Amino acid sequence: MLKHGILGLLNYGDMSGYEIRQVFQDSLNYFWTAQTSQIYREIGVLEKNGWIEKRTVEQDGRPNKNICSITAEGRRELLRWLSEPDIDMDMRSSTLMRIFFMGELPHSESLDFFKELSKNYHAALDGLKKAKDSVSSYQEMIPDKRSALFWQMTLDFGRRYMQMYLDWTKSCIDLLESMEERK
Repeated sequence: MLKHGILGLLNYGDMSGYEIRQVFQDSLNYFWTAQTSQIYREIGVLEKNGWIEKRTVEQDGRPNKNICSITAEGRRELLRWLSEPDIDMDMRSSTLMRIFFMGELPHSESLDFFKELSKNYHAALDGLKKAKDSVSSYQEMIPDKRSALFWQMTLDFGRRYMQMYLDWTKSCIDLLESMEERK
């Protein structure tokens, strides 16, 4: 999946590994996380597969920069992946697994957990609001402005997803607090 994300970014234009990482952090990272080492490892795999090419740009006083470009074969692979009918309905969540068994903890610890969870979801929602600004700046860099419409769609999903988590977390906190009051 990460390889297709990188191919998608390179489809917009040539980038160095550092630039791929930056754009990834500003956009895709909100729904698909990847470490810098994973991105660089995938760049090597993409080059080996013939889906990207690298050229070295010499720089004065700084290390040389490797610029990656998507190849025709890489673009075919990107389009093949985009047209796949496979839809991801994976609902795995280590957080939900933990919550399922949280009845084993003291009530106060469970309540504290949900309050901390709420803070994290608020921070993620704030991050998505900042990502909206990134979409505007990256939109200026690409020739087909229509692509930004799909970026907006994924950001909207992320915002709604985080809002659903916040609403759910609040209802859990309310339930736990009402249980506390009944004691």
